[in-house]
Amino acid sequence: MTRGAPLAIIAAACACVAPPASAKDYGRQGAVFPIIEADLLAVIRQRLAAMQASGEIDRANHQLAERTATKVRRPTAVPGIVTTEQERRWMFDPTITVGQDLRDARGRVIVAAGTRVNPLDTVPLRQRLVFLDGDDPAQVAWAMRNTTALDAKLILINGSPFALMKAEQRRFYFDQQGALTRRLGIRAVPALVQQQGRALLIRELVLPNGKGDRG
Repeated sequence: MTRGAPLAIIAAACACVAPPASAKDYGRQGAVFPIIEADLLAVIRQRLAAMQASGEIDRANHQLAERTATKVRRPTAVPGIVTTEQERRWMFDPTITVGQDLRDARGRVIVAAGTRVNPLDTVPLRQRLVFLDGDDPAQVAWAMRNTTALDAKLILINGSPFALMKAEQRRFYFDQQGALTRRLGIRAVPALVQQQGRALLIRELVLPNGKGDRG
């Protein structure tokens, strides 16, 4: 028998001969409150009703609308883009490798995984892309002088496209969150993108004395 066995037997024996426990009323020791579970939906409805009555909801909606309109009129500038100080040019190959089979509505494979696809083979870039700072009058003037609505799309990395559309009577776009400049590797503006064969020729241009010739 192990050393711990006698202790276990003694503990069991004590448990068997222990007197039965007795309940005793010690009286009320403090205030007792009934448990009340509030209806969460009712609370929300009451809160909304109070906010509606005070005009808080209308004020919040108005502020949200104002913030949204401000963002639309002047989107957040693309960070890290500067004015070109030294010309740079490079070729960009848009070819991608398909990661998985692409199927049509009937489940038939139309492009197999591993296939290299160049989007320019299907959708050529018919218009040049001009990236510029909409708050720089020299860049805007250069773009307006050297492009037309038919041969180029003007894409802002900063500024208000709506203000420029009104002033110049020309459509302006915005590179939201820098998706295009990041993909193309553009670090400075003005920058010009045009198709050359099955690739894109990209140039960051210096405007001499704030002016520029047709690119």
